[in-house]
Amino acid sequence: MKIKIGDTVRVIVGKDNGREGKVVRIYRKMGKVLVENINMFKKHMQKSEQYPQGGIVDVPRPLSISNVMLVCPKCKKPTRVGYVREDGKRSRLCKVCKKQFS
Repeated sequence: MKIKIGDTVRVIVGKDNGREGKVVRIYRKMGKVLVENINMFKKHMQKSEQYPQGGIVDVPRPLSISNVMLVCPKCKKPTRVGYVREDGKRSRLCKVCKKQFS
C-alpha cells in the first residue's frame, strides 16, 4: 500500500469530499483506511462501565483506500505516489513536485 499510518490524506469521493485527516489504522486485507474525524457514524451504546449513561456516540468508520488521496508533506497538494530506489532503500516520490519523502 502506498499510504502509511500517520500520513495526511484528502477524501476525494463521498459525503466528506475535500476534507483532510490523519490515517489512524490500515486494514490491508479489506483495502480500507481509518481516518480520524472522517466518515463519522452514530452508534447507539448500551449502559456499561465505559459509557455509564449509554446513549448515542460518534464512531469513525473505515474508508476504501481508493476514496482517499495522499497529501504531499512538501507541497501540501493531493498527489499520486511513485517510488525511487537509492542505495538499496525505497522511498516514496510525489508525482506533483517530484520530491522524495518517507
